[in-house]
Amino acid sequence: MPTRSDPESTHIGEFDSKSFLKQLTERPGVYRMYDEGGSVLYVGKARNLKKRVGSYFRKTGLAPKTEALVGKIASIEVTITGSETEALLLEQNLIKSLRPPYNILLRDDKSYPYIYLSSHSDYPSLTFRRGRTKKGGGTWFGPFPSSGAVKESLNVLQKIFRIRNCSESFFRNRTRPCLQYQINRCTAPCVEYITPEEYQQDIRHATMFLEGKNPAILHDLMNAMEAASKNLEFEKAAAYRDQINHLRHVQEQQSVDGEGGDADVIAIAQDAGIVCIVVIIVRGGRVLGTKDYFPRYSIEQTEGELLSAFLGQYYFGGNTRREIPRDILVPVEVEGQELLAQALSESANRETRIRGNVRGERRRWLELAMTNARQTLLTHLASKETVYRRLLALRDLLELSETPSRMECFDISHSHGENTVASCVVFDENGPLKSDYRLYNIEGVTAGDDYAAMRQVLSRRYKRMVAGEGKRPDLVFIDGGKGQLNIAREVFDELEISDIPLIGVAKGVTRRAGMEQLIDAMTGDVFRVPADSPALHLIQHIRDESHRFAITGHRARRDKKRRQSTLEGIEGVGPKKRRDLIRYFGGIQELRKAGVDEMTKVQGISKSLAETIYAALHDE
Repeated sequence: MPTRSDPESTHIGEFDSKSFLKQLTERPGVYRMYDEGGSVLYVGKARNLKKRVGSYFRKTGLAPKTEALVGKIASIEVTITGSETEALLLEQNLIKSLRPPYNILLRDDKSYPYIYLSSHSDYPSLTFRRGRTKKGGGTWFGPFPSSGAVKESLNVLQKIFRIRNCSESFFRNRTRPCLQYQINRCTAPCVEYITPEEYQQDIRHATMFLEGKNPAILHDLMNAMEAASKNLEFEKAAAYRDQINHLRHVQEQQSVDGEGGDADVIAIAQDAGIVCIVVIIVRGGRVLGTKDYFPRYSIEQTEGELLSAFLGQYYFGGNTRREIPRDILVPVEVEGQELLAQALSESANRETRIRGNVRGERRRWLELAMTNARQTLLTHLASKETVYRRLLALRDLLELSETPSRMECFDISHSHGENTVASCVVFDENGPLKSDYRLYNIEGVTAGDDYAAMRQVLSRRYKRMVAGEGKRPDLVFIDGGKGQLNIAREVFDELEISDIPLIGVAKGVTRRAGMEQLIDAMTGDVFRVPADSPALHLIQHIRDESHRFAITGHRARRDKKRRQSTLEGIEGVGPKKRRDLIRYFGGIQELRKAGVDEMTKVQGISKSLAETIYAALHDE
């Protein structure tokens, strides 16, 4: 039976905010704060989760109510969203369903702002409405992220299309144009200064824009912005830039508040011997929340086998069965998928599908679940209790006299021998100590000679330590087999370092995770550790982090010469696409704030290229 991550399992004593924030993402999302009993205290949204959650734990400047809230926090869960808009909508859904005691505004759907196009046959109006009703017909657009954004956007739309925003009674009783006509914000349909056909054309264009179907308006504004900039009319150019941002904000897709559909979206992530499964619950097209699980598993199990076992226990295990939706979305093919879908259909008395190859909105839900699974796993790996338990297991495994408080691991990365980089990552009792990570550019060795590269990096690192300039580790890992480890031992012998254990981490014959071989440099013994050992999980985490950091450093060095700007270093983004992106978003800062789907609205930017751009701009 899968076990939901216990809120108390992520801390020892009081909530360890430092360890939690270390691995927290800077992407937009929703956070939920829990007390020791697992009851939700507060739900909030954030444009930047790391900054927003971190603000609760500053030493000064907190309001008394906030201090009381922070004092009760035992754990925090986060759900990553595609944009701040999605975070807002999910926040309101969770507040409505959970009713946390520290949330003041418990708003429901009626509080969302909409744009309303009236049902007048010849001259309909375009107005702001708070809440959606069925009275009067007409067309509704939204909900939108904020009332300020909607009102400002309506102002822009009225400047462009000059559509009236007055009430029906005011419209019927006019005998001459009002002030809106005088300031060029209306075409005065009340006195028939415009024909119904011409007015309907403006309405059609405005409707198409609000539905995101007509990019011509944006292109006109972008051209005007460029022209103003070339004429040194910078204030006018800035005004056009703001208009573009507002117009894009209005048409932003609402992936958390979609058109409909019930689904459970399930994603899986594995690392360092731990598997995390995240379930996102979608009902009526709306994301209602997430749950995460950390089931025990055998190292031989594939992701398809793991999901098959999980689904059976999730829906049929326990005393009460869960609600079975029409669709269950999964990232990989599930073992026995057809049989499991048949059993779920019989239990629900209607067809239930297990689907992996999905498009559109459902694909976005699946990608969101996968992102949350990876983030949740990182947070779990960084928790103080997890690291402490693994350190004790490592001490016992290697028969160390004391629990190691500083561990270093080295790895080599290059492309066919070129641009060789060595990494040194550091772990302490709190997990990764990224402030002490170091990259070494390897020079003067034969291309592809990993042994010479290892000798150079270890000599450079530990000569400084012997001279008293660097911190002394309690344990050193070498990512590699006996060859690399022998080099490390020779360096230590040359520097007369005899009191620091040296351990080689080789991938073994099958080169599969969990089948690693450990080599003791002092004795030459080669031994394996059980795949479920917390000590092996820690070693895997350190080794994988050193490998990741080495590859990151190598790529940075390889691309340094050809990367002249943030966008120029991205493969597939040429001069024209760079220009189109900057024109569309009005600058690199606005581009950084955009989500993947927003980038695809730029001509020539595919979904895969948008994902590449997003990852490059956020160093993922």
